[in-house]
Amino acid sequence: MSDTKPRVALFVTCLVDLYRPSVGFAAIRLLEEAGCLVEVPSTQTCCGQPAYNSGDRATARDLARPVIDAFLGFDHVVAPSGSCAGMIAHHYPSLFEDDPAYRGKAEALAARTHELTSFLVDVMGFTAPRPAYDGVAAYHDSCSGLREMGVRAQPRRLLAGVPGLTVKELAEPELCCGFGGTFCVKYPAISTRMVTDKVADIRATGADTLLAGDLGCLLNMAGRLKREGSDLRVRHVAEVLAGMTGEVAPIGEPAPTRP
Repeated sequence: MSDTKPRVALFVTCLVDLYRPSVGFAAIRLLEEAGCLVEVPSTQTCCGQPAYNSGDRATARDLARPVIDAFLGFDHVVAPSGSCAGMIAHHYPSLFEDDPAYRGKAEALAARTHELTSFLVDVMGFTAPRPAYDGVAAYHDSCSGLREMGVRAQPRRLLAGVPGLTVKELAEPELCCGFGGTFCVKYPAISTRMVTDKVADIRATGADTLLAGDLGCLLNMAGRLKREGSDLRVRHVAEVLAGMTGEVAPIGEPAPTRP
């Protein structure tokens, strides 16, 4: 086995950048602990998924080109989101199927793009013991992570190494939370019903913590939980795995006031 550290680029994602930077820092901590040399390209931008899902492929391509240019040349590209990873890994090649200048680049980038927990387990074989977390967690599988990136066992395997943590399974784990990017804006009534059902499933487990690997899902579910008066703690799985729960408040809760 080579002693050379793999050169990994972190795709931060828009939601992490704007709403929850701690997820990005947690991802970096985990990747470095797994033995990676991590870089965060400063020219990265939106992956183009909102435009793509809305049928605006021209805008999606305009956004995807600088992403491709920013991330080519790395051994791997990792995102703390099955949704953004799925966009790059599964949809970029078709976006550029008629563009000879970018088709090959898109295919090369797609082949090296991974969701965070999948990369840690499947590529790096990361099994180091994790910091303790005292709680009972329900785990939500995001649609893109589950269906496009094959992420299901990997986060659970990593969480099994967290002392003090018990993971409870949902009764219907494969049902969507109702976020779906622009879906929740276009179809708010349907989205609300879906997240209400999802939250009921979560609360029925008796868990005190909700974990997931996609921030969009987490923000959506945290909002519904708060509206229902629930005190469940909501966190990205990377924050628990990296031992950062003492550094940042749960999603949807105000940050503690510094003395």
